[in-house]
Amino acid sequence: MEEGPYKYIREGHGKISRVIRLGTRKSQLARIQTDSVADKLKELYPDVHLEIVAMSTIGDKILDQALSKIGEKSLFTKELENALERNEVDIVVHSLKDLPTALPLGFTIGAVLERESPNDAVVLHPKNAGLTLDALPDKSVIGTSSLRRAAQLKKRFPQLEFENIRGNLNTRLRKLDEKDDYAAIILAAAGLKRMGWEDRISQILGPDDCMYAVGQGALAVEVRARDKDILEMVSVLHHPDTVLRCIAERAFLRHLEGGCSVPVAVHTEVKESVLYLTGAVYSLDGADCLKETMQTIIAPNSAAEECVQDGVHVGVTANNIPASSKAAAEKLGVDLATLLLSKGAKDILTTARQLNDAR
Repeated sequence: MEEGPYKYIREGHGKISRVIRLGTRKSQLARIQTDSVADKLKELYPDVHLEIVAMSTIGDKILDQALSKIGEKSLFTKELENALERNEVDIVVHSLKDLPTALPLGFTIGAVLERESPNDAVVLHPKNAGLTLDALPDKSVIGTSSLRRAAQLKKRFPQLEFENIRGNLNTRLRKLDEKDDYAAIILAAAGLKRMGWEDRISQILGPDDCMYAVGQGALAVEVRARDKDILEMVSVLHHPDTVLRCIAERAFLRHLEGGCSVPVAVHTEVKESVLYLTGAVYSLDGADCLKETMQTIIAPNSAAEECVQDGVHVGVTANNIPASSKAAAEKLGVDLATLLLSKGAKDILTTARQLNDAR
């Protein structure tokens, strides 16, 4: 039964319970990711009723154009957020890398789960089994839908050629296996692992070959900011190191005013209470590159530092993580972006945008 914006069910003995509806994209990977979040919530809150609502997004429907050409900042999120706004769902599960650094008014990221490997992976055509990108014949065609991947790999492997490939994971793997158009494709390792296809990974690309996208490998739970009960419920899913790494990455991208139409890449790690952020911007052909690393201490001033409601950090609400750590992570991203901008990053990104638009 419906009452106001929320949905309830009547159980035995007349007990009425609220149903929490999770919105997701229809793709197999999105469903696996959403199911994993639902399973964690069921474990933590066995009395809560969960319902999954699947829908298609712009990015799922337009498959004949490169993502960077569609010109929509929320390709994989808009329809889900519309459903959230209309109270048709209460929670939306996203790949964090699909979420813009500025969320629509009234929404917030209530949880960032522990990150799977954020690295990119090489999946070879069966005829090239056992090879690496270095060992492929000259002029071999590599499929990727990402300007970030193409720019870095063109610089690192100038003997190879790179062409766009679109579709969900299943579609891209089918295009690779059933035709001879591509010698290999580049995909996020996290998606392959979550799908149970780790055996298809021929090579994991480390930061020297290809740094990853902002938020890659992490799952985000988006909620209505006004739903304090749901915000509190999902906040236990936060993974502190992942949250701080992703706040730094998102702050870096936002300050650069980057998006999927420009090649921006990052690498983060936390070691002994120090957060390291490497960020880079590239020209489309990878020839021009600005890359720097900065670090900050993210340990609280005192072990007993209070976790307070200190607002939102690049779209993320995480009241159970020390405020000083979140502020330090966000400042790190802004400071690194400011450094790259002072060295000419804006010109590189502007040119990349113009060239991409002209294609």
